[in-house]
Amino acid sequence: MSTIPLRTTVIGSYPFPSWLEFASEHLDQFGADDIAEIQNDAVRVAVADQVTAGLDVITDGEQTRLDFNLSFYGFLTGIELEGDSPRRFGPPAHDQRGRHQIVSPLRAESGLGAVEEFSRLKRIAPAGPVLKASVPGPYTMSGRLVPGDVYKDRWSVTEALLPLIQAELIALVDAGCTEITVDEPSMSCYAHKEDPERFVDIFNRTVAPIVGKCHLSTHLCFGNFKARAVGPRQYAPMFPAFLGMSLDEIHVEMASREFAELEVIRAIADAGKVAAVGIIDVKSYYIETVDEVARRVRMCLDHAPAEQLAFAPDCGLSQTARWAASRKLTNMCAGVEIVRKEHGG
Repeated sequence: MSTIPLRTTVIGSYPFPSWLEFASEHLDQFGADDIAEIQNDAVRVAVADQVTAGLDVITDGEQTRLDFNLSFYGFLTGIELEGDSPRRFGPPAHDQRGRHQIVSPLRAESGLGAVEEFSRLKRIAPAGPVLKASVPGPYTMSGRLVPGDVYKDRWSVTEALLPLIQAELIALVDAGCTEITVDEPSMSCYAHKEDPERFVDIFNRTVAPIVGKCHLSTHLCFGNFKARAVGPRQYAPMFPAFLGMSLDEIHVEMASREFAELEVIRAIADAGKVAAVGIIDVKSYYIETVDEVARRVRMCLDHAPAEQLAFAPDCGLSQTARWAASRKLTNMCAGVEIVRKEHGG
């Protein structure tokens, strides 16, 4: 699928407005129509911020999800949701997120909700930007599920989730979605100790029915819950194996890592894929200047041609305050535009 040179994009999530944060904690005080109105309004806000920033590719900001990944569990049958966080106090970490027991074979009779999200985005978004949907892959989605007596281990849970996610991807394409990210940060977090070829096989089987039917990408980062990483922040364990993924674009986290291993984008481009570079640090409240972004874009052009480069924040923006996220996106787009004009774009 062709893309414009040096295009600007996002991973998926965008910060909740303060009123949405409040509403999400008091949903029992709202009726069904109230909630639908809240969801529509929140997506309008996220879309407006992204369009104002000047992005080529936008999402719905995942405004109807309480989490990029965990919210999908609400669409599954066969699990017993854990109501309380196992640890409530102290510095934030992943052990403050619930784990859910599997009690029967996993099913998703009504889908996983991504098609409804995309349909809402299509109704609200203006003409111009490409509309992207982001869906967690089966290995990442298995991370907070306890196999119980139903499945042997995480790999077995992943295999059970694979056809459910695959069906959602097919439905998204059928709904007219031309750009999809299958988000697999858990693969990048654990590639140092698991077989990367096994991850590639899982990914390829998941996306097989939609390859060539949309612009397909994946996002490889090292964790961002409360701006905390959970794995060694090195891409070396993933490559060259991950170049075998059946997709069009690979996103790599670079800004928060001071552009270490930037040479990996050359390998991605040489493999015929788009290298989407995380050029904005979502873990920092320092606002990158327009000129800084432009310098970073030029640095990337030393490794890959403009036609095979895209630029995005390091990760989703849900863990970054909205005032900072909007300014970072605006400066990102302005910096990229400077370099586009230098190249006659």
